[in-house]
Amino acid sequence: MSLTEKGVEVMGLGNIIGAAQAPRQSRGPGGARAAARRGAPRPVRGEQAAPKDEGPRLLLSKLPPLARRWGSAFCYSFCRDSQGLRSLLCPGPARHGEEGPGAASPLEGGGGRAGPLPGSGRPARNSNVLRLRSGRPLPRSAPRRSGTRPAAAGTVRRGRGPRREPRPPPPRLPVLSTCRARIDAETRPREAGRARRAAYRTDEGQPWVLPVVKKVEQMIANDHSLNHEYLPILGLPEFRAHASRIALGDDSPAIKENRIGSVQSLGGTGALRIGAEFLRRWYNGNNNTATPVYISAPSWENHNSVFVDAGFKDIRTYRYWDAAKRGLDLQGLLDDMEKAPEFSIFILHACAHNPTGTDPTPDQWKQIAAVMKRRFLFPFFDSAYQGFASGSLDKDAGAVRYFVSEGFELFCAQSFSKNFGLYNERVGNLTVVGKDADNVQRVLSQMEKIVRTTWSNPPSQGARIVATTLSSPQLFAEWKENVKTMADRVLLMRSELRSRLESLGTPGTWNHITEQIGMFSFTGLNPKQVEYMIKEKHIYLMASGRINMCGLTTKNLDYVAKSIHEAVTKVQ
Repeated sequence: MSLTEKGVEVMGLGNIIGAAQAPRQSRGPGGARAAARRGAPRPVRGEQAAPKDEGPRLLLSKLPPLARRWGSAFCYSFCRDSQGLRSLLCPGPARHGEEGPGAASPLEGGGGRAGPLPGSGRPARNSNVLRLRSGRPLPRSAPRRSGTRPAAAGTVRRGRGPRREPRPPPPRLPVLSTCRARIDAETRPREAGRARRAAYRTDEGQPWVLPVVKKVEQMIANDHSLNHEYLPILGLPEFRAHASRIALGDDSPAIKENRIGSVQSLGGTGALRIGAEFLRRWYNGNNNTATPVYISAPSWENHNSVFVDAGFKDIRTYRYWDAAKRGLDLQGLLDDMEKAPEFSIFILHACAHNPTGTDPTPDQWKQIAAVMKRRFLFPFFDSAYQGFASGSLDKDAGAVRYFVSEGFELFCAQSFSKNFGLYNERVGNLTVVGKDADNVQRVLSQMEKIVRTTWSNPPSQGARIVATTLSSPQLFAEWKENVKTMADRVLLMRSELRSRLESLGTPGTWNHITEQIGMFSFTGLNPKQVEYMIKEKHIYLMASGRINMCGLTTKNLDYVAKSIHEAVTKVQ
C-alpha cells in the first residue's frame, strides 16, 4: 500500500526529511502563545529546550495516528545515517545502530518503555507494538524528554534499577496445543500415543495415503472434462447421494420412500454446525435457543462448542462412561433420557465413541431407541469412523439404520477424514431423514440458505474422490479393503497391548482395551499416573487416560506396556 493511500504524503516524505535537516526559523514576535498557536509545544519551566531536529515530530504529530506510524517507519528506512533523526522518529529500548548485549531495534520487536512525556513529569505508557508487511514489529512512536538516552534491553540504568522485561506472549489455547509443545521439545525414539491429532498412522508411524485414493486422484487429473466451476450450494449431487447410501444402506426404507436429503459439508464438524444452525432456527419452535441439547459425558469437546456457537443456551450432559466398571453406564444413560424434557436433542456417537471407545451393543441400542421414541427425543448422530472402527461398513452403521427402521426423523453427520484418509480435504455430509419427501425438501431449502452465508458452496476435490470411489464397484471393493487394513492394525494393537499387560501381571483388569473400539482407548490410568507416563516415560496421553491407539507400533509396544505397568504399580 502506498504512502498516499495511508495519508502520509500530506506534505511528502522528502519535505519531512528536509524539514528535519533544515535550520529552524525564528518564531518572531508573540512568544510562547504564538508558538503554541502555530503547533509548537509550549516550553515548561525548568525543562531543557527542545532539540533543533524536532521538526519531523511536529509535522508528524499533525497527521492521523496511523499516518504518523507509517511516516516514522519510512523515515527510518530512508535516514539510516542520521542518528538524531533515527532516535527522534523511532524511539525504543535502544537507539538503532547501538552495539552491546541486548541492544535491539524498535523495528525488530524491542520491548520496554519510551522516555517520559515532555512537560508531563510522568513516564510514557508502554508502547504498543505494530507489525509492518515484513512481519517485524514497529513500536508506536512517542516523544521522550530531551537529553535522556534509553538503555539497551536487559541492561541496568544508573540509579533506576533493572529495566522491566517485555511482557510474555499470550498463552496458547490448551485445546489447540494439546501436548504439541512438549512433543516438539522432547523428541524421543520411543515416543508413543502422541496426542497431536486424531489421525491414522502406519506401523512405521507415518501417514498413509490409501492406494485407492492415489488411483482415483490420478483418474481425476487425467479427466480433461473437469473444471473448477462452482459446485451447487448443497454440494456435488453424486457425492451426496452415495454418502447417504453408505450410511443408511441400500435397502433403507427411507431411501425407498424418497424421504432423505443431504448437504455436502466441510468435514464432520461442518455437518454438525449446519444441523445445529437449522435446529436452533426451526426445531421445536422458531429460534428456540432454550431447547436442551444433551451431550455424552465425556464426549468430543467440539460437540459442546458447535452447539453453543449455534446459539443454544441449555447444553446438558447425559451419563455414559462408568469409570469403576470401565464401560458403558447404560442405566444412567437411560435414566437421563427418561428425565429429559420432550423434544430435547441428543448427540449420539454412531460408532467408536470418542473418547471412550465404548459403544452400546445392538440390544442396548434398541433400549435407547425405545426410550427416545417414547419421550419424543431427537437423535443427531455423529458418524466419524464408519468402517474404520470394526472394518465393516454395515456393522458400524447399525445404530443409525436401526433408528431409521423405527421411523425416527434424524440427522447424521458423516466425516470421510478417517475412512478415506482425506484429513485436509474436509469432506463431510449431513444426511437428513424426514417424515416425507415434501418435508425433506423444506428442510433442505432452509439449509441451503444457511450454507450460503457460511461457506457459500463446498470444495470439489475431496468430494470427487469419494464419489468416484463409491460409484464404481471395483473401486468400492478396493476401498473397503483399504479401510479394513487400517481397522485391523488398530485392533491388533489393542489385542497385543492387553496381552502384554496381562503377561506382566499388571494390577487390575485390562479386557476393556479389546472391548473398546476405534482409534481411542480409555486406559483407566488416573491423572497422577498419566503425569508419570509423560514426565518419566515420555508417552503422551490425555489427563483422562485416553490414548491414541494409532501411536502404538510393533516397535514400541513392549516399552508402552512396561511403562503402564510401572505407572500402575508405582503411582496410586
